[in-house]
Amino acid sequence: MRQRKVKNEQVRLASLEYLQVQNSSEIRSRWSEFLKEKNSAFKGDIYLEAGCGRGHFLAALAAEHPENFYLGAEGRSSVVLRGLELVRDKALDNVLYIPEFILDIETFFADSELAGIYLNFSDPWPKARHAKRRLTHRDYLKGYKKVLVPGGFIEFKTDSLALFDFTLDECRAAGLAIEECTEDLHRSGLPARLVTTQYEDRFRLLGKPIRYCRIRIPAKSDSELPY
Repeated sequence: MRQRKVKNEQVRLASLEYLQVQNSSEIRSRWSEFLKEKNSAFKGDIYLEAGCGRGHFLAALAAEHPENFYLGAEGRSSVVLRGLELVRDKALDNVLYIPEFILDIETFFADSELAGIYLNFSDPWPKARHAKRRLTHRDYLKGYKKVLVPGGFIEFKTDSLALFDFTLDECRAAGLAIEECTEDLHRSGLPARLVTTQYEDRFRLLGKPIRYCRIRIPAKSDSELPY
């Protein structure tokens, strides 16, 4: 997708450098201490939204849970800028952006560094030959499983039925338990319907159902988990 030109983009990005993590792979295994240096009040968990877009979902979560820290990964600079400006305008001190596409999560995070991962309206890559590029392919899921704490979660939303079905199959292949699942989130009573993305709001206005699942990483005490 071609990026839309934004006036004075580089200057504006530079002015918001304090909200960006440019050397993320160098912080691997020490995210908690790094974030405490950024915000001495931080005592909670760390969450990642991979492909966070303009950050409305991320900002809403951060405002609702100031005890936690939220990282947004996004590789399109013009989109990152919009997200950074939103964080600045809302004066949130528990959000940082990783201005990159995360293709190998284990180069960014060590084992058990994250409490949760959000995958909202990821590219469905509809052609079969591109299946391995889907962020819910089993190879990605195995990486998420390693960097999440035991008992942590992945939350996934999409408008694509094909990607949704693919994701459920891949979770089973990766040995992950699906603990919440619906083909129409906003007709369910699930709490995930309460914090939305811009895409989600647009699709709802068009009458499109939002598919959703919550995937849990087994705790050390778990044995055979149902799917």
